[in-house]
Amino acid sequence: MAAVVLVTAGHEPLTVAATGQGPAASAFDGKRAWDHLTRMVEIGPRPSGSPALRQTRAYITRQLRAMDLTVQEQTFTAVTPIGRVEMVNLIVRLPGNRPDRILVAGHYDTKLMRNGVFVGANDGGSSAAVLIELARALAGRPREFTHELIWFDGEEATCFGWTDCGTPSAPDHTYGSRHYVDEARRAGALPSLRALVLVDMVADRDLRFRRDANSTPWLVDIIWDAARRLGHADVFADSVTTVEDDHLPFLRAGVPAVDIIDLDYAPWHTPADTLDAVDARGLQIVGDVVFEALPVVERRLQQTGR
Repeated sequence: MAAVVLVTAGHEPLTVAATGQGPAASAFDGKRAWDHLTRMVEIGPRPSGSPALRQTRAYITRQLRAMDLTVQEQTFTAVTPIGRVEMVNLIVRLPGNRPDRILVAGHYDTKLMRNGVFVGANDGGSSAAVLIELARALAGRPREFTHELIWFDGEEATCFGWTDCGTPSAPDHTYGSRHYVDEARRAGALPSLRALVLVDMVADRDLRFRRDANSTPWLVDIIWDAARRLGHADVFADSVTTVEDDHLPFLRAGVPAVDIIDLDYAPWHTPADTLDAVDARGLQIVGDVVFEALPVVERRLQQTGR
């Protein structure tokens, strides 16, 4: 993942009505998510276009189809600094009473490392695992809005640094999210995208999320308030950072978005990003918080539109 500029500051959250469900109502199972994470890490490095990422995609698809969920493959060819690379976004749609969509997304590719083995337990693995388990948990709950879960391909830069290659008009990163937004624009579907909740790097053993200044403030407030209700104020801090990630193409297209990401992670983009550096606690916390927050997002959209 991503480039970051740290800015420390306090922040007073907007008060949003609680769901009334409480932590016991969450159907998210961190142990299931951990099992998915372990299986994907066992595949090894999973950069875009690799046989290992195809194997990972097959694993994710099998899990979702076993839940009787339909998986759509959004296939495209990305022009990158290392050549043309076939990429595939995976999409699961959970119909609601309204066709308008709330998106929950993350990436499932890992950083291409030319010197060293990078299995991306946290960076790529954790988000992919949380989404599989969230699909199972959310499928069993009534929804006012349609929910769409998306596994983005091509979040990582093909060069080592986020800005080492590419240009402002053709960045070397966020290939999958940019393609998704472009396709929605071509289809005239952007107005139906009402909000995006993005998860990335959520399994650090020393977990701490900062508020992202690029994210939509009311969505940040809803996520952070949900975390407080569930007793995780120590994990969701009120300091502020600025993050570039898969939410930016949506924000530029006018879609409210929030990024839940812990970049204070020492093994980030190193071969030490292994299972030894992560645990199931973060998966459980993030799954619970997103599960708790989504009904509040729905109510807010019903009341205010955006």
